[in-house]
Amino acid sequence: MKIERVQSRIVSLPPDEPLAGGPAGHGPPRDFVCLSVTTNDGVEGIGVTFFGAALTRALKQAVDALGALIVGDDPRHTEAIADKLRNAAGTSGPGGIFTLALSAIDTALWDIKGKAANLSLASLLGGRRSKVPAYASGALMRTFPLNHLAKAAETLVKNGYTQMKTQAGLLGDTTPEQEVERIRVVREAIGPDVALMCDINQRWTVDQAIGIGRRFEEFHLAWLEDVTTADDYAGLARVAQQLDTPVAGGEYVYGIAPFRHMLEARSVDIAMIDLFRVGGITQWMKVAGMAEAFNVPVVSHLIPEIHVHLIAAVPNGRVVEYMPWTMRLFEDPPVPVRGEITAPKGPGLGLRFSAEIRGRFAAAE
Repeated sequence: MKIERVQSRIVSLPPDEPLAGGPAGHGPPRDFVCLSVTTNDGVEGIGVTFFGAALTRALKQAVDALGALIVGDDPRHTEAIADKLRNAAGTSGPGGIFTLALSAIDTALWDIKGKAANLSLASLLGGRRSKVPAYASGALMRTFPLNHLAKAAETLVKNGYTQMKTQAGLLGDTTPEQEVERIRVVREAIGPDVALMCDINQRWTVDQAIGIGRRFEEFHLAWLEDVTTADDYAGLARVAQQLDTPVAGGEYVYGIAPFRHMLEARSVDIAMIDLFRVGGITQWMKVAGMAEAFNVPVVSHLIPEIHVHLIAAVPNGRVVEYMPWTMRLFEDPPVPVRGEITAPKGPGLGLRFSAEIRGRFAAAE
């Protein structure tokens, strides 16, 4: 089996919020680089990566440049291909656009490996379980008004979600009282039995994280996420030590080495792994194993259609973030039912690009 063709396309999706009817047109379009890798015997693997904003075209160029280097290689040799691409990229890695591009390629190769073995990715990686918990994400954003926040939270509960995530770290001039009020509104809307997470997106200082985080503790959050700068391992450790609420982090870092630093410093109680930034499925599984050795659970960030396989495969996989930004990329993607999401049973990823995206690839052949 040899790689015969590598193609990529930029796909722009509207910034909608379908989970609870969030304000339409909230933010710029979301641009994804979609990848198709085809072998000489007709097996296709697909991958996706995401950067956003002004550098999406540069990311596509990186995917194309790396993809051209693997034509003729055996797609099942994921480690060998990763080494080859790292060496070819020189000093442009290990983070940034190089790792984002590598992620799309690595994902497509694992899709091919699963199809060649006639196994779903979850089964190929260990097959520990077929369905996992999922939480609603993206419906309770910091930019949404309070009255919508309460209604959206109630809607999520009615739709069967038993876990959901909101945001703090408000824009502009804010006070601890305003931060606390948003959490209070959501907690009162959903009641005491629904798990509630809160994402700060690195918007607090260490002292704010400790001070405001202590005030949040009466609301019994499942976790506080990315409370301060992602690579301030000592600062994160201070927060984790001071709060009863678990601290989650990891989505902003690239590759596997930062997770070692985080785990050794006890910076996080929960490791959040972003498939794009970690460098693909190969790297994702290494971080999950590393976290297991530290007795730390792992959770996912974005792309739930693929992450469901990964969380299902590992013993310390806790929950999938269901933020449906990518659902329109695929035909019949998996969706949560009563707070759980089932890994596709088809071989590989068990996913197929939508007819419109497949048409774009076909037009270039």
